[in-house]
Amino acid sequence: MSRVAKSPISIVDGVNVTVENNKVLVKGSKGELEFVLPETVSLNISDDSIINVEYNEAIQQSIALAGTSRSIINNMIIGVSKGFEKKLELIGVGYRAKASGKLLELTLGFSHPIKYQLPPEVEVETPSQTEVILKSHNKQILGQAAAEIRAFRPPEPYKGKGVRYSDEQVKRKEAKKAAGAGA
Repeated sequence: MSRVAKSPISIVDGVNVTVENNKVLVKGSKGELEFVLPETVSLNISDDSIINVEYNEAIQQSIALAGTSRSIINNMIIGVSKGFEKKLELIGVGYRAKASGKLLELTLGFSHPIKYQLPPEVEVETPSQTEVILKSHNKQILGQAAAEIRAFRPPEPYKGKGVRYSDEQVKRKEAKKAAGAGA
């Protein structure tokens, strides 16, 4: 039994959810998203704006897919109503970020600046030279874009330099000790 799939999803005001031939379409103020349901999973939308995920408990794969489907649909409803946000920090001397439209230019200590073209669903802000804020209604594409930007220079454990999420804790390591004098 899937505990995640059993919890109902409430549809927020201003969000329209339609299901046709195993395809879920969610429309809201921030945009619209669609998701194809697995064959063993179905949705039951009640009159009081509550979605219940139904699945075959005899099939193990159906149980797993039901929980995943419920989470994806819940994230779609949150995304089209409120949206999602990821914050990145650039830590290091001379590390800078500059946004212009859908292009993010990063200076990360390489011989040349990195120009990263953002997906059309993702918006970028740079409130300061060392902060990058990504916003989108699609959680999956937003997370992928943030991970690709972080991958240009992941935080290293000795000095902590690199691109990291604002809530990320980097485990620091101690540098090697120099041999004692006179040894």
